[in-house]
Amino acid sequence: MSNLPQDDLPYKVMALYKFADLPGAEAIRPALAELCCSSGIKGTLILAPEGINGTVAGTAKAIDGLADFLFVSGPFGDRLAGAEVKYSAASAMPFLRMKVRLKSEIVTLRAPEANPAKAVGTYVEPNDWNGLIERNDVVLVDTRNDYEVGLGTFQRALDPATKNFTEFKDYVATHLDPKRDKKVAMFCTGGIRCEKASSYLLSQGFEEVFHLKGGILKYLEVVPQEESRFAGECFVFDERVSVGHGLVEGEATLCRACRHPLTPADRADAAYHEGISCPHCADDADKHAAAQERQKQMDLAARRGAAHLGDGAAQAAAAARLRKRDAAEASRARNAAGKA
Repeated sequence: MSNLPQDDLPYKVMALYKFADLPGAEAIRPALAELCCSSGIKGTLILAPEGINGTVAGTAKAIDGLADFLFVSGPFGDRLAGAEVKYSAASAMPFLRMKVRLKSEIVTLRAPEANPAKAVGTYVEPNDWNGLIERNDVVLVDTRNDYEVGLGTFQRALDPATKNFTEFKDYVATHLDPKRDKKVAMFCTGGIRCEKASSYLLSQGFEEVFHLKGGILKYLEVVPQEESRFAGECFVFDERVSVGHGLVEGEATLCRACRHPLTPADRADAAYHEGISCPHCADDADKHAAAQERQKQMDLAARRGAAHLGDGAAQAAAAARLRKRDAAEASRARNAAGKA
């Protein structure tokens, strides 16, 4: 187990995936769900014939117990051993509930020719990544979606501007050429998307394909900030919204109307109205109307002293915003004191 970057925080977060042949994966779903729920673990795990993917959080004891079941003592321990696993910490539970889902793919590309269990590109360790991406003969591609790229990415990286991962196939067809682009390096949040993307590129005739082992999260964990080539924050799919170097919680929050991640600059924009709109959905009247009605119902429920569906998410988001605001103010105060 790796050490948590913030040992004093109460929640341990585990992000994991592995491409592996898991016939009959649905058979372990009940036991897996029972283990997580009885241990107070929350988050999402996806099971598919091609492997496992997910992010969950709980106490250190609970997460360590889940890891033992998945990778050692459970029915698929031999097949899931060696999975890509990253640990981080959170000051508040980043998930609202526990879900164990069955899907046809653990990351949806809809390209049967992409089979990471049979062929993938060359893994590049985080400490070797800078040397690779600084080469002039390497094409660097961010395989994440546009809203993720907007929060942060590697210097010189191409942005496919995709709304979902299935669009990546179209980007490859129109922007990359195996005869021209002899060396292609790719990265994503935790390593899973770029691993499948590398398998897809190999199936399309690309010969030298590289991908960042463990993704951005592993890079931010092990590469010193002063050596980093990653600019900004890394979007994560939970109430933390983003993390920075050392996997500490970032400053981004979510727009509750359109679910787009927001930077401090976004929240300072005139189009931002908490819970109702942001610069990314300012022109979407339907979203505004729905958000205003939701906020109205939550306010009415609060006045009645009753709970409202969505309160948990709103409270978690509000708490996250306060933590990030306080952290930003403290950082500014330290910087000001250092310059005095």
